[in-house]
Amino acid sequence: MARDTQRSKVYAAEQLVRTLFERAEERGNRAVDFFGAQLTLPPEARFGSVDAVRRYVGDVMDLPSVRIRWPTADPLTVRARRGVTAAHYEFDGSVAAVAVPDRRCTWALRELVVLHEIAHHLSRAEPPHGPQFVAAFCELAEAVMGPEVGHVLRVVYAMEGVR
Repeated sequence: MARDTQRSKVYAAEQLVRTLFERAEERGNRAVDFFGAQLTLPPEARFGSVDAVRRYVGDVMDLPSVRIRWPTADPLTVRARRGVTAAHYEFDGSVAAVAVPDRRCTWALRELVVLHEIAHHLSRAEPPHGPQFVAAFCELAEAVMGPEVGHVLRVVYAMEGVR
C-alpha cells in the first residue's frame, strides 16, 4: 500500500470546510464571502441514525450523475461501528461498507463526512487520500450538494497544499 502522505492535509482542509458550514448555520445566513466571491452554501444534511445514513448513501449511489460518472461502482453498504469518534470506509475484497457511529457522535453523522467516505469507495485510491481521492470527493460533493461546495473544497484543498 502506498504511503498516505497527504492525509493530515486533507483532514485539515475538510475541517476548515466543515467549520465554514457550521458558522453559516450558526449565523442563520448561508451567504458567505469566500475569498472575495459571494457564495450561498447549501444546508448540510445531519443524520440521526445509521439507518438514515444508509438511506442517504443508497440515494447518492442511485443518482444518475453518480451512476454516469462511476458506472462500475460496486454496491456500498452502511454499518454501525463500535467506536464513537469517527466514520471510515472499508473494503475486504467482496463487501464495501461505510462504518458510522450511532447517534452519540454527531461529528460523523453529517453529509460532508459521509460523502468523504463514499468518495473512498468511488475512487478506491492508493494512497487513500491522494489526488485521485481528492478529485473524486470534489466531483461527488459538487454533484450532490452543488457547485459551491465543489469550489470551496478545491480552494481550501489548494490552500492546505493538497494535490
